[in-house]
Amino acid sequence: MKKYFAEAIGTFAIVFCGTGAIIINQQTNGSVTHPGIAITFGLIVMAMIYAFGSISGAHFNPAVSIAFAVSGKFAARQLIPYIISQLSGAVLASLLLKFLFPANELLGATLPAGSDMQSFVLEVILTFLLVLIILHVADNQAMMAGLIIGSVILLEAMFAGPICGASMNPARSFAPACVSVHFEHLWIYITAPVIGALFAVFVWRTIK
Repeated sequence: MKKYFAEAIGTFAIVFCGTGAIIINQQTNGSVTHPGIAITFGLIVMAMIYAFGSISGAHFNPAVSIAFAVSGKFAARQLIPYIISQLSGAVLASLLLKFLFPANELLGATLPAGSDMQSFVLEVILTFLLVLIILHVADNQAMMAGLIIGSVILLEAMFAGPICGASMNPARSFAPACVSVHFEHLWIYITAPVIGALFAVFVWRTIK
């Protein structure tokens, strides 16, 4: 159970701080700024990896858990409990943000700025790169994992966030969509990260 609690707490922190930065940026007329939002996501992911990596492996992302299960790095029987824990932590964070900012309509939901296909392709590629790096870091750079993975998330959010939201995480997108009741584009942010993660496993196995 401690692994499941760690996943729930870590995902809660990422959604609370990351989407909270988006909400506060909207509430304060851009005081956080887009770079500030990207940095917030990168730093909170880095912090949670160092805080809980030794307990649960610090997935905090259903796409990462699926990739680890498919690659054999993670027991398949734990996949569903991990995903439930991640979604629970994320939804709790969005519920708390809804309580704090009841007037905010979207609660930091990820939405395409252009076409659905444009964001779908971006999310596949972004998640592919992220998960490929995570798989490699898990084998070779465990001590640096938080810094490397947090930096990749910061980088991808910095350049792709204004177009697709740079979710790369179904739990991060599911929670604000669920609490704000805006499901119009949620399919993109659930299917694209999973496809990108599975492609990363295929490439990682080929390289290995």
